[in-house]
Amino acid sequence: MEIFLQQIINGLVLGSMYALVALGYTMVYGIIGLINFAHGEVLMVGALTSWSIIGLMKDAMPGTPGWIVLFISMVIACVVAATLNFVIEKVAYRPLRNSPKLAPLITAIGMSILLQTLAMIIWKPNYKPFPTLLPSAPYNLAGASITATQILILGLTAVALATLMYLVNYTKLGRAMRATAENPRVAGLMGVKPDMVISATFIIGAVLAAIAGIMWAANYGTVQHTMGFLPGLKAFTAAVFGGIGNLAGAVVGGILLGLIESIGAGYIGTLTGGVLGSHYSDIFAFVVLIIMLTLRPSGLLGERVADRA
Repeated sequence: MEIFLQQIINGLVLGSMYALVALGYTMVYGIIGLINFAHGEVLMVGALTSWSIIGLMKDAMPGTPGWIVLFISMVIACVVAATLNFVIEKVAYRPLRNSPKLAPLITAIGMSILLQTLAMIIWKPNYKPFPTLLPSAPYNLAGASITATQILILGLTAVALATLMYLVNYTKLGRAMRATAENPRVAGLMGVKPDMVISATFIIGAVLAAIAGIMWAANYGTVQHTMGFLPGLKAFTAAVFGGIGNLAGAVVGGILLGLIESIGAGYIGTLTGGVLGSHYSDIFAFVVLIIMLTLRPSGLLGERVADRA
């Protein structure tokens, strides 16, 4: 029972990080129907920026509490990631907005490779240890353990979803997002500025990806220029699983995918003495994607127009 509870906790933490990234995918797709495959690299840039800021702050202000260092690095990383995604949208995607769907898709893949290469040049290709800034002593929960970093991940995901649902459903920007998702031309005639709404959507998605990247680095203790590729791909799977274009669906898909991956890998590892669990954990995400696309292409929660953002 303790093993099962531990795998549930691990799955919720992993799924929460997938959900944060999947929200960015589903928002952009809901507005302009684009799969931004460079989104995982925005996660990577956020994590590496945070790593750099933490190193600078430790040298310049030794003795600063870890949570303050983490918070400041997170704010700066979010600004950098938001600026990067704003530039990507304006330079790479906006000129292709009325092109065939294949053109922006290829551009997104090219942008992903470009960002990985630039990050490798700036930060070098070696793996870097991410400092432990929060208390590392685990808390006991009915025989299972959970760390302060994992609690923070769960809390940030809950706050992010609640904030986004409020933003989309009860604010002026949210109404503009829903109008643009329905019909950009008609929304423009009613005073909405579609370009501004789309840019805001990319910025919000980048902030969520940067937070997810920092939490990923803090949880696993390492950063590197290719770290965003696999989480980005799995977060896309989570968005499709939950129903891409649906905010709640992105979170549900992310958490379910994390649980499936964690429980599956945990029990396979137990049955094989730890030989296969970690090696085959990645396969579960893509098996889920194949099954979902075969049986229910619209995802678990379908695609509700009112939640598109």
